[in-house]
Amino acid sequence: MLKTKTLIAAVAVSLGLLSVSSAAYAAYPEKDITVVIPKNPGGGTDTTARGVINMMQKDFSVKFLPVNKPDGNGIVGMADVAAAKPDGYTLGMVTVELDIFPHQGKTKLSYKDYESIIAPIAAPAALIVAQDAPYNSLDDFVDYLKKHPGEVMMGNSGVGAIWHIATLAFEKEFGVKVKHIPYPNGTADIAAAMAGNHIQGTLADPSSFKSQIEAGKLKILAVMSAERTKMFPNVPTFRELGHDMTIRAWATLVAPKDTPKDVLDVLRASATKVANSPEFVEYFLKQGIDPTNIVGEEANKMMKDDDAMYAEFIAQIQKK
Repeated sequence: MLKTKTLIAAVAVSLGLLSVSSAAYAAYPEKDITVVIPKNPGGGTDTTARGVINMMQKDFSVKFLPVNKPDGNGIVGMADVAAAKPDGYTLGMVTVELDIFPHQGKTKLSYKDYESIIAPIAAPAALIVAQDAPYNSLDDFVDYLKKHPGEVMMGNSGVGAIWHIATLAFEKEFGVKVKHIPYPNGTADIAAAMAGNHIQGTLADPSSFKSQIEAGKLKILAVMSAERTKMFPNVPTFRELGHDMTIRAWATLVAPKDTPKDVLDVLRASATKVANSPEFVEYFLKQGIDPTNIVGEEANKMMKDDDAMYAEFIAQIQKK
């Protein structure tokens, strides 16, 4: 009889603990949530982060508090998120550099230090050329390169940066050679160089060239994305044209590794709801940003796959 009573008591305690644990996670969040943004205010990553958390906040009674930490090219902010207590009260944005910098020896951080909530943007590399260029399709451009090896000048955002890697991947896929021209200050300088006929093309985020494209000064031949973009729906993907190439500059809202699944489920459910809303698409298109809807494990897989790809191409660069 004593053993029976002891067993009943033990079961009651276990059920009680389980109930308390479930209740604790069901109550999440109970206080405001800090969101670290590893870029300066006003940029694309900042605009993306603030937009998403403002929409997600409607599902919660607490506030999402954005904090910009751009030091070290974003490494400081991303490191702070990785080192935070994994309780769901410190989140952050990580960018595609997380998959690039480790292979350049700039940080020991990697995608393994985080759990993804949502990647609301994954801007693809787009093949952009002058409107009056003598090629009007991807095949035309490749044929031209093969007839003029090493002559065509392609602008990029700096050696080892994402758009340089996109151009290396392009060369490898098509067996062609171009002349790489770095513009470390970014797409504004690349656009100016194209307008002045100093370079013949680039592989870069097409949203950065939207005004010149709409003005009829530039044209897009294809984009390196899994699906056509919402901003340029008439432009074919490399995949459609027979080349399975996906290179994208993404930004992902994450939690530290080991954040409880119950907490992640709450955050991912809200992010999914937001990403499927008309407000989400409208917000990003108004900002000149092409939105994506990559949530949870799918975003984790994207970061893992891209890490392997960048490791390969950075090793290729370092051998030269």
